[in-house]
Amino acid sequence: MSADRAKLKRLRRLERLRAITRQTALGEAAKAETTLAQVITLEARTAALITAYAARRDAIDGGELQRMQQFIAGLTRIADTTAGDLARARSHADARAAEAAEAERRRAAVEDRVSATQQRIARKAAESATPAAAAAKGAVGTALE
Repeated sequence: MSADRAKLKRLRRLERLRAITRQTALGEAAKAETTLAQVITLEARTAALITAYAARRDAIDGGELQRMQQFIAGLTRIADTTAGDLARARSHADARAAEAAEAERRRAAVEDRVSATQQRIARKAAESATPAAAAAKGAVGTALE
């Protein structure tokens, strides 16, 4: 029985470690989702600026029109870079979410093993207590009779 109790102690320690790992993974997933949301906002704002400047028709001369076109081209390059950043942020967020899910599965598996071990200990304790209870009542013979 002491072997089961030692195993239960180890499993509980492992369960605490898995819970800490899960919390860390959830924190990393939350950070990745926050970064993703910021990049999405940046992409939308950049696209809105490009649209707003492209719609302007108030250039007084060719030099001003050329500067505006260069500015729009610069914004477009930023938008292209942001699109790449968005893809990387989305991939990173998905990976962190998968890691959090895996950490939860591992923690739940250890929790199930703890529960099974506790039930086995309780069952063994009940089985060992049953013959003693019968002897206390004055029963004669073995448990097999």
